[in-house]
Amino acid sequence: MAKQQLLMMGIRASFHTLSAVLVAGVIFTAVFLSRNVLPKEHPQSDSAPNVEDGRECNLFEGKWVFDNESNPIYKEEECKFMSDQLACEKFGRKDSSYKFWRWQPRTCNLPRFNGTKLLESLRNKRMVYVGDSLNRGQWVSMVCMASSVITNPKLMHMHNNGSNLITFKSLEYNATIEFYWAPLLVESNSDDPTNHRLPERIVRIQSIEKHARHWTESDIIVLNSYLWWRMPHIKTLWGSFEKLDGIYKEVEMVRVYEMALQTLSQWLEVHVNSNRTKLFFMSMSPTHERAEEWGGKTNQNCYGETSLIDKEGYNGRGSDPKMMRVVENVFGRLRRRGLNMHMINITQLSEYRKDGHPSIYRKQWEQLKEDQVVEPRSYSDCIHWCLPGVPDVWNHLLYAYIVDNHNFT
Repeated sequence: MAKQQLLMMGIRASFHTLSAVLVAGVIFTAVFLSRNVLPKEHPQSDSAPNVEDGRECNLFEGKWVFDNESNPIYKEEECKFMSDQLACEKFGRKDSSYKFWRWQPRTCNLPRFNGTKLLESLRNKRMVYVGDSLNRGQWVSMVCMASSVITNPKLMHMHNNGSNLITFKSLEYNATIEFYWAPLLVESNSDDPTNHRLPERIVRIQSIEKHARHWTESDIIVLNSYLWWRMPHIKTLWGSFEKLDGIYKEVEMVRVYEMALQTLSQWLEVHVNSNRTKLFFMSMSPTHERAEEWGGKTNQNCYGETSLIDKEGYNGRGSDPKMMRVVENVFGRLRRRGLNMHMINITQLSEYRKDGHPSIYRKQWEQLKEDQVVEPRSYSDCIHWCLPGVPDVWNHLLYAYIVDNHNFT
């Protein structure tokens, strides 16, 4: 009997010991996971991008996360500088999910956007976007983002006298955010900011001073040029539009594009003060004009699309890898000569956003024909982007460089 009681006591002691070990193990595991593994739902912080596991912070690799708490940064109807080309809700778009996606880098976090910090960084400075209508859309986005924290309308104004240059100014910070129309960067016959739809496109490949003298002295220059190059060959001019002795030649597009970027690089190398001016080049913005590329129906496009492409690494035919390599090579050579052009790679992250285009929900500058009204996809805009939307993320990436000095050493 005594032996049996001792045996039972031993079993109880062992059970209590085992239970204590298991409880301790559960507590330790929970603490470990909460500190090291479990992701935060909203990992953005006000500080600079923080890197996980000692890996390099690549802001351009990641995924889209639905976030209707911190997005959108501004409301379409409250931004007095909104463009009718991009105001999708105003022109009838009913779904709103395209406004609520934020970009989450894989190995680090973007700093939380703060309009006041942006304007403080731009105090007594000039920021200029130079390029085509996609860059103009990004400029509108940045103006809406910045002006969202200016409560007194008398402390901001827009100046547009019909020239290539449009200026937004915050009077309190003496900060300007401007856009300059130069769709091919070098001089061309498409340089008029309103009347530029011509039957034949001509570039004056060695001339950029006409444009560059308006923005070379800026503190921040954001360049883009892609959309207007999308044709097999481009007529190229050596000489002047005003004189009759110029030499015209049809040149393969990629080669002309390279020559234009070389002209830009040479100008920047000579005229830009690298101690003052930060240079950025936006990579190509993808289009979504062929639904069969992402598994949709043939002869369809972005019209009616409300969801993202979920295939990781998706690339449509609207992006040209050869042109991307030209950009990398030309600005790589410029960097080796001592002037750094920071590449903002928006291409891959924007590829997923077939839902983000205006489609039919924008101002139509010309009267629609009867057959277009019957077939909405025939006049759908699958090139530009609704605001609020994807360009806000492009500017959020710029914000990480400008305000938090990402990659500035």
